[in-house]
Amino acid sequence: MKNLVIMAIAALVALGCGNNQANMEVANAQVGDTYDPEKRLAELGIVLPEASSPVANYVNAVTTEGKVLFLAGKGPKQADGTYITGKVGENLTVEEGYAAARLTAINQLAVLKAELGNLNRVKRVVKVLGMVNCASDFGNQPEVVNGFSDLMVEVFGDRGKHARSAVGMGSLPRGIAVEVEAIVEIE
Repeated sequence: MKNLVIMAIAALVALGCGNNQANMEVANAQVGDTYDPEKRLAELGIVLPEASSPVANYVNAVTTEGKVLFLAGKGPKQADGTYITGKVGENLTVEEGYAAARLTAINQLAVLKAELGNLNRVKRVVKVLGMVNCASDFGNQPEVVNGFSDLMVEVFGDRGKHARSAVGMGSLPRGIAVEVEAIVEIE
């Protein structure tokens, strides 16, 4: 079942994002025209899930003086409540890792929407830390975390371009494939 879900996500990524350059151009054009990430999500056919609650003694987000939002790490939680698990380079492909990172981006967008009420308040995605659960000899973490970064640019245009670290981990909580935390400037 898990592999079917991963394959379905990978297929959606291939179909919906196969031409990332075209998606990026449309997203960048929106910044020059009318900035509306909510509309862009609808154009991409993305319906945000309900933001998941923290599973321990922490919060989803913290703001400083109402200008910067620090998002706690989130993973690739699926609609049925399960997570995409496994190690990229061992039992997951780069494409499956990319799909997991993209799903993680959708989950972080849900947190942003819950915190802000409207994604139009995002002034800029500032910094992203992408952690990939991977085999010890795997070196393509950036290609995996691109699943997160590409969606941020597709939704926010140039405002979604961010500084980033993409690192490999020997393990992640509950065996999830990817975890991403972010810092976002807000209005």
